[in-house]
Amino acid sequence: MLRLNKLVKTYRTGDKALQEIDLEVPEGQVLALIGPSGAGKSTLIRCINRLVEPTGGEVWLGDQELTGLGPGALRKARREMGMIFQEYALVERLTVMENVLSGRLGYVGFWRSFLRRYPQSDVDEAFRLLDRVGLLQMADKRADELSGGQRQRVGICRALIQNPKVLLVDEPTASLDPKTSRQIMRLITELCRERGLAAIINIHDVALAQRFVPRVVGLRMGEIVYDGPPTGLTPDKLTEIYGEEDWEATAEPEDDAAPEAAE
Repeated sequence: MLRLNKLVKTYRTGDKALQEIDLEVPEGQVLALIGPSGAGKSTLIRCINRLVEPTGGEVWLGDQELTGLGPGALRKARREMGMIFQEYALVERLTVMENVLSGRLGYVGFWRSFLRRYPQSDVDEAFRLLDRVGLLQMADKRADELSGGQRQRVGICRALIQNPKVLLVDEPTASLDPKTSRQIMRLITELCRERGLAAIINIHDVALAQRFVPRVVGLRMGEIVYDGPPTGLTPDKLTEIYGEEDWEATAEPEDDAAPEAAE
């Protein structure tokens, strides 16, 4: 469903962030992207929706090749790619509901969004999503009144209200404490399963990746050095991806308590 063919990104300095990446993500599959800082994880995700322009190669979403699209066609294609950001990317002075509805900007047009005149069907869906992530009672709160975990849930709702085919998730737990990180990863994977969504999750925490996703792709210096199940991430393989470390200590203790609705 999502296919990368010989994807390359070279910066003006001559540094290669991505080196001929071949990757396929079938419909409904959630994939974790791991690797050291500078390995090319964020660049890969942003090349897919062309927030970063690839230097070479192709990105296919279904039967549409994205790297050759002009501005208008790219805006339409981005409707099908929900993005969840590390730093949430919310408009702080707007309410939770307004931030969620901003995910419909690609559909309603400038003036309707400027005047905040969204169709009732969009408003109803926003309420459903906020209820699903446990934030219904906070719909009218400003974004700057929320905790980190609550902000990330708003970002998830904003991405899902696009009705995307694929989620691109860039370090969703980097600014969160360990308990909230598990809650957010659990929520993302549950929502993908419920909606049959494919997802690529760029994540630093190996233990979270091992715990929540069925497939892990390891990057090192812009190249894929591992692609397989979490069980295949042996200490030797993790050393190949990251370098020397005590990898026997990566596993997290089990914590199956239900996530809190609001922190």
